[in-house]
Parts: sequence; structure tokens; C-alpha cells
Amino acid sequence: MSDTSRSERERIREQKRERLRERHGEGATDASESPGEPIEIEGRDHFETVLSEHDSVLVDCYADWCGPCKMTKPIVEDVAAEADAAVAKVDIDRHRQIAQQLGVRSVPTFVLYRTGEPAERLVGAQDRAAFDRLLGSA
Repeated sequence: MSDTSRSERERIREQKRERLRERHGEGATDASESPGEPIEIEGRDHFETVLSEHDSVLVDCYADWCGPCKMTKPIVEDVAAEADAAVAKVDIDRHRQIAQQLGVRSVPTFVLYRTGEPAERLVGAQDRAAFDRLLGSA
């Protein structure tokens, strides 16, 4: 990504953060705080908003028919409740374009974003220790 497009992206993120601050007033919580539960992504714009609102986002790309996704669901929910990173869930069947953009070839796929940029990736069912290691570097 070029420096120009990177700075433009950062400018847009800052504008979104400012709008959130204005919308929620002075006493609002910091937009980078973890929401405490997974965020179900509703579309491309929502995905971009989540990435811009949080410093660290663990994106869980899953499918309802996927056995390993079902196995990791309670772990992902625990991570969302306890970690400083936000957790975003992307249903690959509903949001094929997002899955394609993320390079998902197998589910589950987990992508850790730091300040809006992909930083780490895990593929397949993971245990809690793997998420703790991943997020410990966030």
C-alpha cells in the first residue's frame, strides 16, 4: 500500500473517530475499548467502521456449517469478553466479498488487525492459548 493511500486511510479513520466522539459526547468511553462480546459484521461499511473504531480487532471468519467453527465459538466469545481487542465475526457465506478480501481459503480463519492493518493470521480450530499468544502481541 502506498504512503499516500495509507495516510488517506488514517485521515478517514480519524474523521470517523471524531464523529463518534461528537455523537457520544464528552463522557463517552474510548472508541478503542473492547465491546465485551463479538461484533457480528453486517456488511463492508460496518467492517471498515469496526476496524477504524478499535486499535486491535480479531476477525473471526466462520460458517454456520463448519464443525471447527462451532468448536471455537465459546472460546471466541470468552476472548471477546476478556481481551482488550475487539472481536468481529464475519459469516463467509453472507459476506463473500469481505472473505475474499481477507484471503479466506479455509474456515475458521482468524485475522488480527492492528490500527486497521492485518498483522497476524491463524487458520483452523484454535485453543485459548493460541488466542492468548496472538493477542499478547497486540
